[in-house]
Amino acid sequence: MQLRLKGVDDAAVRRAAEMLRPVAQNRGVAFLMNDRPDLALATDCDGVHIGQEDAPYREARAMLGPDRVVGVTCHDSRHLAMEAADAGADYVTFGAFFPTATKEPKTRAEPEILRWWSELMVVPCVAIGGITAANCAPLVDAGADFLAVSAGVWSHPEGPAAAVRQFAAILGTD
Repeated sequence: MQLRLKGVDDAAVRRAAEMLRPVAQNRGVAFLMNDRPDLALATDCDGVHIGQEDAPYREARAMLGPDRVVGVTCHDSRHLAMEAADAGADYVTFGAFFPTATKEPKTRAEPEILRWWSELMVVPCVAIGGITAANCAPLVDAGADFLAVSAGVWSHPEGPAAAVRQFAAILGTD
């Protein structure tokens, strides 16, 4: 689970992390902070997800140490993904695969990049961007280890629980 709160102050992010982190961790779910290794450390998160404009990977890793997760956004770039994996990233993300209202995507990725990655690399890859239960199957088939979803759950017409059930059925985890 990634805490991604934009446009709020650090105190609000800290409060949200302090409330949500134990809920996730008590269920065996890693709790990651978006963008901010400093807040990830301060709120005892399991790790951080950094974008290309956030703290550099090496800085995030140095701050969080070897035992916490550091994931890196790689857009549609094989080169960025290989650099992140070589540096030690715990996972890489590719996307956006579909139109999304969550944020303005910098690139549009094709499922082939997931296939290429999963055939060559051991580091897990995450598909991101506009993913719903209705459109995720090609990404799973192409080799995505994880799917990053936001509106695909929270804006599902039948509610979040229905979305989770549909994703679980597709992923074979129901």
